[in-house]
Amino acid sequence: MPELNTSSLPDLIFSVLFFFMMVTSMREVTLKVVINQPAGTEIEKLVKKSRVTHIYIGTPTKDYRSQLGPGTRIQLDDDFAEVGAVQDFVIGERKNMAERDQPYMQVSMKIDNDTHMNIVTDVKQELRKAWALNIVYSSKKTNRVE
Repeated sequence: MPELNTSSLPDLIFSVLFFFMMVTSMREVTLKVVINQPAGTEIEKLVKKSRVTHIYIGTPTKDYRSQLGPGTRIQLDDDFAEVGAVQDFVIGERKNMAERDQPYMQVSMKIDNDTHMNIVTDVKQELRKAWALNIVYSSKKTNRVE
């Protein structure tokens, strides 16, 4: 019985590995806040994610709670921020987008279920100042209305 020629097997494995490395997207942001999203029944999936900028609002995770305390915090990219930094963040994100996507920019707010509305209102006011008027609230899907 003839032997199986395995000399090209390493090339094949590295080609497949390279392919998966190219098509796999890594998580861009490490969440530093705990977000228990509210549930909703009329949920739509975001179509073009390249147009979406995310703002996270919630309590810090265990790693950061000792430094920052248990209060609600805003996370922009990988850093905590104050409400006043939201406008500059959104303007910078808009400049980094492709020019054809800039008029269609969406701001997705991922907010913890126990967050008070005063901080959400303050963030929305900053978004208005930055002319980011297309705001999307993220939630998890549920089949029933409570």
